[in-house]
Amino acid sequence: MKPTLLLGVAAVAAALSVAAPFVVYPVLLMQALCLALFASAFNLLLGFGGLLSFGHAAFLSAAAYVTALAVRDFGVPAPLGVLLGTAAAALLGLAMGAVAIRRQGIYFSMITLALAQMVYFFFVQSPWTGAEDGMQGVPRGTLFGLVDLNDNLAMYFFVLAVCAAAFALIVRTVHSPFGDVLKAIRENEPRAVSLGYDVARHKLLAFVLSAALAGLAGALKALVMQLASLNDAHWHTSGDAILMTLLGGLGTLAGPVVGAFMLTGLHHLLSGMGSWLLVLSGLVFMVTVMVFRRGVVGQIGHLWRRRATARAAEAPAAPAAPARPLHTT
Repeated sequence: MKPTLLLGVAAVAAALSVAAPFVVYPVLLMQALCLALFASAFNLLLGFGGLLSFGHAAFLSAAAYVTALAVRDFGVPAPLGVLLGTAAAALLGLAMGAVAIRRQGIYFSMITLALAQMVYFFFVQSPWTGAEDGMQGVPRGTLFGLVDLNDNLAMYFFVLAVCAAAFALIVRTVHSPFGDVLKAIRENEPRAVSLGYDVARHKLLAFVLSAALAGLAGALKALVMQLASLNDAHWHTSGDAILMTLLGGLGTLAGPVVGAFMLTGLHHLLSGMGSWLLVLSGLVFMVTVMVFRRGVVGQIGHLWRRRATARAAEAPAAPAAPARPLHTT
């Protein structure tokens, strides 16, 4: 895609993001933004690193609980609480990643799932988490003592700014030499080893970065919903990350964002269906995967590239330069 077109898409997305809270309920938009960041963090690990984690709910929930504890029980300002939650998720990612990267493929995935379940049961048994009730009444506080985050509009633009910075970090990471090594590991890990790259170190760094970004999403979500609950730690939350990524397009930058907004909008529209919500969500997912095999964004990008290739093939060849006459003396 051409740089000018990318800038145009970014400008349109920015304009829509600014205008959206005046049309749609801001809390719903903030929830979608948090899930979009969560899915993007997961996509960074799987889509660009080839590492399928079933334990990302542990990072989302750990950051949410730490942020809620710091802000509600210790009176820490909201921005600092978000940073503490993100740091806690990064440390948890370092511990889990150091164990998980020792294995590959399905064994890596099963280790992340097992460790995430251990984190879930820790939160179930801990008295300070509120067990099934969760940590309720998390105050939003103020932003540097100047902006009241209890105002949904102010909170929305705070979440939007943080998520935009996080998305920019993901884009920079993917297009950096580190991101190129991750893609090489995804495509052919033995060849990356033979080229002299420290594969284990790169995989661990990717895991920690993905965990930190997922934790940032959880910390923001705890402030937005004013709640940290066991639902965020359950294994099906990790499944939601996979679902959103596949819906939007695995290995694309915009795909997880589109998938997150699709899933949030679907749940909002079908919220009155009760138990039928899961059935209808499953049907929508099946139809989307069958129609858009590469995800919505992935399929659109594939069709765009095919069209560009066809145009290039149909373009007339440039006329050859006329031969210069030979001069004889």
